[in-house]
Amino acid sequence: MNPHQLEKAGLQKAFHNNAIIGIQSAHKAGVFNGAISVKSKIANIVATPKQFVDDEHFSSLAKALVEAAEYVAPESIEYPTWGNQIDENCHKQMADACRMPVARAAALMPDAHLGYGLPIGGVLALENAVAPYAVGVDIACRMKLSIFDMKPDLLDINSDLFEKALHEGTAFGVGSQQKHKQDHQVMGQDWNITKVTRELKDRAHTQLGSSGSGNHFVEFGVLTIDGANDLNLNSGKYIALLSHSGSRGAGAAVCNSYTAQARQSLKPQHKEFNNIAWLDMNTEAGQEYWLAMNLMGDYAAANHDTIHKIIAKLIGGEILTGVENHHNFCWKEEHNGKELYVHRKGATPAGEGVLGIIPGSMATPAFVVRGKGNIDSLKSASHGAGRLMSRTQARSKYTWKSVQQDLAKKGVKVLSAGADEVPYAYKDIFEVMKEQQDLVDIIARFDPRIVKMSDDGKAED
Repeated sequence: MNPHQLEKAGLQKAFHNNAIIGIQSAHKAGVFNGAISVKSKIANIVATPKQFVDDEHFSSLAKALVEAAEYVAPESIEYPTWGNQIDENCHKQMADACRMPVARAAALMPDAHLGYGLPIGGVLALENAVAPYAVGVDIACRMKLSIFDMKPDLLDINSDLFEKALHEGTAFGVGSQQKHKQDHQVMGQDWNITKVTRELKDRAHTQLGSSGSGNHFVEFGVLTIDGANDLNLNSGKYIALLSHSGSRGAGAAVCNSYTAQARQSLKPQHKEFNNIAWLDMNTEAGQEYWLAMNLMGDYAAANHDTIHKIIAKLIGGEILTGVENHHNFCWKEEHNGKELYVHRKGATPAGEGVLGIIPGSMATPAFVVRGKGNIDSLKSASHGAGRLMSRTQARSKYTWKSVQQDLAKKGVKVLSAGADEVPYAYKDIFEVMKEQQDLVDIIARFDPRIVKMSDDGKAED
């Protein structure tokens, strides 16, 4: 029977694979004859599935139909929200994710906006399960700040040096890669842990030290430290390098591969969660994704490390210290006495005393923060200011010529970027920081001065 005939027999598309397996098995056994047709058999199973749960050939189909009929959707878990600039569509997406049968806790950060499967700025804790799209396509997208033993006035005195370093220190654009293949110990790790990572290793190596596109950036700016801090540095102003990118094409391939497997494993009654399908951690696929995701985390960290080392060498600067953190990742943590898999999709880990970086935009500050360990937010904070408008809206409303003039007045030089990343497309970072004072303390402020992004107008984030 073809799909159309199965549907005419009353069988929904979600059960077609079970039916086909049963039909093939029954055909081999010579079950069907003039008295018993395939169509009538399927129709009978659809009508009274409990009578066929022990059927030699159609047990799987019958059990799936019975389970779907008896399924009672779980109530949505509640989630706390920080911030007031979050639209209804974002809240609906979060509420939908909170109806997942494996969801146990959640929170929405003040920078939240609509994402895919889970809002960007969403935190979701699952029990014994991982959801690739709740981590995101850009696995381990992260921030890294390096602080140099250099005086800020050098950014004006010798601006050409710093601009050249950004041009030569990394590569932007979809599919971008360094001119020369870079070496890092991460490439010596075991990439054979899964078939996917084994096939991705060469591609990942060519992209090591690149930044990609979307909202990814590398920029020089002035870091201001005022008073006691966790950086073991004196109060004052320093030149600092800030970068934002992730695991590039390799991370995207891991996400897409295991999302496909997660979707295939969804039960028919769970098909509404297709965009945030999960993998049971007791399955081989779940364990494989966990290993691959963590390798992508190491790779993303190595990517930043490579960029910062190249740029430090180009400017002849000594790195005094730094701060870095993932904000698209899943961590195994204990909350409310349970071991849970905490997905932070565009959210910064903010456990007590944990340092992180929350950027604004190319024209507004980033902040080095210390987490307060707020249990209600699952020890999380925002990962940035968050978008106010979509990329399409920003490109249609603004031109680079007018934006660059405004940025120049603020002392910011943008070497390259897309109009979809103009600062006006983002929420007010100062307001966002006010809205999460119970989540983090600010310990330093970074003001961008020389910024480089992709100008190809595509999104990898």
